[in-house]
Amino acid sequence: MVTFVDRVTLHLSAGKGGNGCVSVRREKFKPLAGPDGGNGGSGGDIVLVADPQVTTLLSYHHSPHRSAGNGGFGMGDHRSGAAGESLELPVPVGTVVKDEDGETLADLATPGIRFVVAPGGQGGLGNAALANPKRKAPGFALLGTPGWEGDVHLELKTVADVALVGFPSAGKSSLIAAVSAARPKIADYPFTTLHPNLGVVQAGESRFTVADVPGLIEGASEGRGLGLEFLRHVERCTALVHVLDCATLEPGRDPISDLDVILAELAAYPVPEGQVPLLERPQLVALNKLDVPEAKDLADLVRPELEARGFRVFDISTVSRDGLRQLTYALAEIVEEHRAALAAAPAPERIVIRPQGSEKEFEIRVEGGTYGNVYRILGAKPVRWVQQTDFQNEEAVGFLADRLEKLGIENELFRLGAESGSTVVIGPGDGIVFDWHPSLGSAAELMTAPRGTDPRLDLNPRRTTSQRRERYYERMDAKAAARAELENERLAGGGGGATWEDEDES
Repeated sequence: MVTFVDRVTLHLSAGKGGNGCVSVRREKFKPLAGPDGGNGGSGGDIVLVADPQVTTLLSYHHSPHRSAGNGGFGMGDHRSGAAGESLELPVPVGTVVKDEDGETLADLATPGIRFVVAPGGQGGLGNAALANPKRKAPGFALLGTPGWEGDVHLELKTVADVALVGFPSAGKSSLIAAVSAARPKIADYPFTTLHPNLGVVQAGESRFTVADVPGLIEGASEGRGLGLEFLRHVERCTALVHVLDCATLEPGRDPISDLDVILAELAAYPVPEGQVPLLERPQLVALNKLDVPEAKDLADLVRPELEARGFRVFDISTVSRDGLRQLTYALAEIVEEHRAALAAAPAPERIVIRPQGSEKEFEIRVEGGTYGNVYRILGAKPVRWVQQTDFQNEEAVGFLADRLEKLGIENELFRLGAESGSTVVIGPGDGIVFDWHPSLGSAAELMTAPRGTDPRLDLNPRRTTSQRRERYYERMDAKAAARAELENERLAGGGGGATWEDEDES
């Protein structure tokens, strides 16, 4: 049964914005007292919150699909729809959020930090909000936009002050159980520990956390033995303790060779930019299992070489608890020095993000197609405006055309060589496909027409006087040509044929 998960993929669906309302106020003696349609409510966001009480991503492993509430529809009498209920997802401190391409979106390394991973959709405006002196009674409202949908990857990197590293069965789990209240699984076979264990150590007045990282083997930095799954839990630790097994029975192994392998794997593991490389952090060596007589002799043999390399060496035994006090106080000293250095360092400059309009609000790409060029319009505003448009309402379509024209899309299409009838797609992928006609972008507010209609979309089939006159002349010319042809046939037949009058009577 899975009890610990440190990597998971979430399938998120933020709330959809509610549609705006089309409504006209009716009072006594005032059947049309003006628009009073309310706005739709915004969709709910999905927020990740770093919670110290959460230690695993197990709940999201079993239930990866999460969604927030939709916004309510607007109503008459200027009543706005209710905002959708946001969804907060608690995650362990140290969780890294990445998108589908592997780019880091947020690093939740501080307790209480919040990150809106899936913003909700925007509520549509009602016809009351769309009214202005030129458009006093809009017969349309804007639709709510859909919320963000997609997948994000959560990756947990343990946040601890000290990491215990070493070969499998070196005694790391026994050590963390001896110095803290943690109770990891301990057995006499390799890879007993399959996930990091955290323990809190009290050394005098200092308190710090220790992480028991699963065993590393040669090639761990390249993924052997699930090394990459374990090494990332060492990234955030202040100090490292190399736990060396002095009583191993495996041939070809000794504390010096084990240490060289672990150091090589730590050096080969790339840490994120801005972090101290693993081998440049404070490191201690703990020679473990000295309760075994042969291990004591081996420790005396390798200690001078380890000290010559610059390591502080501690002889410990998790069974008899010898040397544990000295080790924990040495670690407490390193942790306190690191904390004091962080406190003395100048506070990082606070980054203030102020919303600003993009330099270019849209982009038009010319793409080749089977039946000619396709003009694709990309940009946050055009895509959102299309999502807000009710294409069953001609007035709403005219309003969209006006917005696109005011944004400068008409002029840019002309500049790129678009002609009347050219295919225009708004948005990525399939998008919304139009047959572009330049006449659709001109002052809908100045045109008078019944509510719910747009005169620019009405193709009037009634012919004008000049068109009727031209048609009449065409018909007369056709009749005259037909008479002349019959007359020529009669004369060609020797005069014995039927006359025009006879033909007409027949």
